[in-house]
Amino acid sequence: MADWHNEELGGKTLLQAARTPYMDMLARKGRTGMLKTVQPGFHPGSEVANSAILGYDQNEVYEGRGPLEAASIGVELQPGDMAIRCNIICIADGKIKNHSCGHIETEEADVLMKYLERNLASDNEIAGRYGSGRVHFYTGIQYRHLLVIRGGNKHIVCTPPHDVPGQPWYPLLVKPQQDIDPLQGDTELSPQQTADLINDLIIKSQQLLANHPLNQQRIAEGKDPANSIWPWAGGYKPHMQTLQERFPEIHDGAVITAVDLIRGIGTYAGLRCIDVEGATGLYNTNYEGKARAAIDALQNGCDFVYLHVEASDEAGHEGNMPLKIQTIEDLDSRILRPICEATTRMDEPVAIAVLPDHPTPCRHRTHTAEPVPFLIYAPGITPDSVTSYDEDACRDGAYGILEKDGFIKALMDIR
Repeated sequence: MADWHNEELGGKTLLQAARTPYMDMLARKGRTGMLKTVQPGFHPGSEVANSAILGYDQNEVYEGRGPLEAASIGVELQPGDMAIRCNIICIADGKIKNHSCGHIETEEADVLMKYLERNLASDNEIAGRYGSGRVHFYTGIQYRHLLVIRGGNKHIVCTPPHDVPGQPWYPLLVKPQQDIDPLQGDTELSPQQTADLINDLIIKSQQLLANHPLNQQRIAEGKDPANSIWPWAGGYKPHMQTLQERFPEIHDGAVITAVDLIRGIGTYAGLRCIDVEGATGLYNTNYEGKARAAIDALQNGCDFVYLHVEASDEAGHEGNMPLKIQTIEDLDSRILRPICEATTRMDEPVAIAVLPDHPTPCRHRTHTAEPVPFLIYAPGITPDSVTSYDEDACRDGAYGILEKDGFIKALMDIR
């Protein structure tokens, strides 16, 4: 939900323009600061930023989105498996129209992913060139899915599709890293072979999906067809300490999200995943259900809840400023309000932190790496002088600018 200053809003950011009485109240009663969630040398992706919020050093744990999403959907990676995020996207007139096929529903996407598993994973030409049983497709959520390549090499250069709406797709195909020894590691495929395999899969997926009945129906209904896969952010199974191992005071932790990536981070971090009916990852998500799930967890012995809402990020990718403001106000009124009201009645004091993982400015339509504003509130905490929650006000907060595990330690030090 972090953003830039916008002339259309009189020079304000979206957080400043939105009505957020509960965020402002928590900032006024708590302490604030800024957090660098993207370490130097890393792309400002959600996998980097969310694991950084939890205090993980990316130089030690980063393996891309794919392995995290594999953990989320229960795919157990074997030694040598490379898991890579596999969007299904819409291509029109030789360009990437959008990264989500107009936010395709999971039920429709599942039909297409199973079709690709039957017809592309076992393709004779692919098997003859790269080996049989080399690839498998797995359904995730909405447009976010998984490709596993046995013996794949992670040293490739992929372009996140949400970074390049409106750009020609062919020049953006996968390339091998140029600064990597092609014999490095013990993978079966070299970086060049892995890039060639993924590019072959992309092109063949377009041939297979173009005339699929489901896509023909979507076109007839005026919807964007899901006419290409787009793999990116691959890696191997990461080695992460759980939060319980790092913070003994956490005995039972939970994650609430509609996004596979965040579920995967939570799984490796030792958090149990709480599913909420109607949680979509979009502006129409079940805000009240997520708030209720967090409150129920805290009332039933949970020590730590990581509650994630994707709606503002998606609105930012769409460049939709009014929608993004709405998602910020919904977060405030439909999640923070009931949580604040419920926690004040609990027997034990509850600390609450609020922050984005990264900015997704509407003018830019993709992620940036600037520090994000955060607040931490707990009963009895000594407040600083900040009276509102936004990108400018929090720069004057008592915590200053934190990085690495500074935020999670500050939160866990609240007693």
